Amino acid sequence: MMNGSTGQRSGGRGRVRAASAALCLLAGALTATAVGGSPAAALTPPVAITADDLSTWQTNGIVWSMAAGDGVVYAGGTFSTLRPPKAAPGTNEQPAVNFAAFDAATGAPTDCSLSFTISSGTATVRSLALSPDGETLYAGGQFGAVNGEGVSNFAAIDTATCTVRSNFKIAVSATVRALAVTSDTVYLAGDFTSVGGQSRSHFAAVSTAGASLLPFTANADEVARAIEVTPDGQNVLLGGDFFRINGTTTHALAVVDATTGQLTKSYAGFIHNNSTVQDITTDATGFYTGNEGTGGGVFDGRIALNLSDFQQRWRDTCLGATQAVAVYSGVLYSGSHAHDCSSMGAFPDQPRKHLLAQSVDDPTLLPWFPDTNDGIGEPVGPRVMTQTAKGDRDYLWVGGEFTTVNSAPQQGLTRFANGPDTGAPWVPNVSLSTLNPGKIEVNWQTSFDTDDGELTYRIYKDGSNTPIHTTTGYSVFWNRPQLSWTDTDVVPGETYSYRITASDGTNTSVKSPAQSATVATAAEAYPARVKADGATLYWRYDEGTSTFAHDSSGDLNNGFLRNGPAYRQTPAAVAGPSTAIGFNGTNQYAYSNRQHPQPTRFSVETWIRTTTNQGGKIIGFGNLNQQNSTRHDKHVYMRNDGRLVFGVQSSGTRTIATSAAYNDGQWHHVVATQGPLGQGMALYVDGQLRASNILVSGNENYPGYWRVGGDNLSGWPNRPTSNFFAGQIDETAVYPTTLTGSQVSAHYALRNS
Repeated sequence: MMNGSTGQRSGGRGRVRAASAALCLLAGALTATAVGGSPAAALTPPVAITADDLSTWQTNGIVWSMAAGDGVVYAGGTFSTLRPPKAAPGTNEQPAVNFAAFDAATGAPTDCSLSFTISSGTATVRSLALSPDGETLYAGGQFGAVNGEGVSNFAAIDTATCTVRSNFKIAVSATVRALAVTSDTVYLAGDFTSVGGQSRSHFAAVSTAGASLLPFTANADEVARAIEVTPDGQNVLLGGDFFRINGTTTHALAVVDATTGQLTKSYAGFIHNNSTVQDITTDATGFYTGNEGTGGGVFDGRIALNLSDFQQRWRDTCLGATQAVAVYSGVLYSGSHAHDCSSMGAFPDQPRKHLLAQSVDDPTLLPWFPDTNDGIGEPVGPRVMTQTAKGDRDYLWVGGEFTTVNSAPQQGLTRFANGPDTGAPWVPNVSLSTLNPGKIEVNWQTSFDTDDGELTYRIYKDGSNTPIHTTTGYSVFWNRPQLSWTDTDVVPGETYSYRITASDGTNTSVKSPAQSATVATAAEAYPARVKADGATLYWRYDEGTSTFAHDSSGDLNNGFLRNGPAYRQTPAAVAGPSTAIGFNGTNQYAYSNRQHPQPTRFSVETWIRTTTNQGGKIIGFGNLNQQNSTRHDKHVYMRNDGRLVFGVQSSGTRTIATSAAYNDGQWHHVVATQGPLGQGMALYVDGQLRASNILVSGNENYPGYWRVGGDNLSGWPNRPTSNFFAGQIDETAVYPTTLTGSQVSAHYALRNS
């Protein structure tokens, strides 16, 4: 029976694991997305496993399967050697032919050594499962012998002696991909069509005493990849590629009677026809699937279902196939190559993330983000997970195709534990603003910690070791909002410095580099007018060497600076102490941290200075932030000849363009607006209307990010040589309204004030 807290079988004997071929002083005022009274905890509940990988031996190939019990983790796959942690491939290796056993607490191999071989082709161990009493380890895959003892794709190992049970043999016609075990029955899933000389299509059951074939019949029409027994032992959960079980339509998932194999619950139309179930796990109240799809409209995420009625509890819609799932302390951990979770309000399409966590009751991604690479093979990274305990610690082991873990070399295997948490949050990025006389606004980009979302921030002033202000804020890697605190205990004309730390409750970052600012005695005219006219995003680019573009609008609409642009460029576009930023025209750009709904009425404003003849996007709206957008409009770009174009998508591309060129090395003020019919599109340069079309009042409807300095321009008229702008940009603002011509000219007139 499964323990409802940990997802382990009672007695700590481990569960079946099988992966398929196919994871704060009173003088101040605070503005923040989250203001905390209590300091952050070391791990943000319900996460109870740290993201800090532990020292673990490595394989030289792919780990497809694992099982764990009595402090030992068994790993099977397609590999031939083991090597110590940190050892490079080909060094300090010892033989391990498709199988190894490890101490769960140290990550080092035990003396249990078995060799799984085949006379022709490539031997592989695709499934491992321990008996409830821990005395027998069952192995399935494609192999013909274990330590020279003849078998047929299926074997039983005595765990006390690490020897093959010669009295447990039965012929299985093809690869066994998954196993589940009770006290008297072993359930098999895979490619086979016969077991013990009798017809069994992809699912079968044999007795633990003598390996005799049982009457259980759940014939599938396609490959089986996952199998699990419900905690009450009454039913068996089936997963794979199939469309029928015993002739009844049920795609990829089914529940059958544990004795007969007859359907208890079918799932016709429940999972997309191009998607399959790769793995299944259970806890006391639910079962959980990992899914993989191919082609359009696929389902790649995870599903939680209730054991009480076999109905869906939730599903997530991340893209990037899920290969493995495991439950620990109310959290579903998964191995996948997730690259787009925007449909769930999480990260948009971007480089892959391989390890994720979700509550068993809620599909929202939790703040747990260790990572691997894709690795070798297909490659997709993690392939299998198992959870076990030894001593006073619990461990989550992960196996697969990966060759790095948390950006460091580590092949095939890694593991994590329920403590201690040793990783400190990133150092905060800080920016100061003195737009309001008699005050200094301390702004910072929330940090990132791989296993904590809620972090505590402490602000230190003028070299003091006592914080002047403490607050908390929540952040994950795709959403690091701006926090802000205003220091009013200052004197106009005097200079003050500030540093900030981030803490997860146990580990604290070093202090950020000191940032200094002189308190203003009067307001600057240009930024005051931008704010008064209602900007909801206002980047002034005064930061130095960080990823942070702080928002001066008061709306905390900060930006990310990508690929190291040239900071603090002078002279700036407008009078005052502010600076500009420089982009290289190749890969540097900024994007808004916040995803925005379609703006139906808007104005974008910025200053540019360039001599480029390669053109490039200056500012625009796109659906992606880590790579070129696939949907992109509401933008201003420069053609190769220096003319400016404002474009939207409205029943096709709609553009207006200037007649003059602006790549003359001088600062130019650029404003593009779109309003209702009769106002339509307008493009202003240096305070004057240069082009318009009053008939175009619509634009494409999609959520997206404001991007500055570059994005996709495919399909747009007079597309320039480069998608990215080479030159300097300053004073970027976005408004949810249509600026009037008089407002635009007033902004331009204040450039020297």
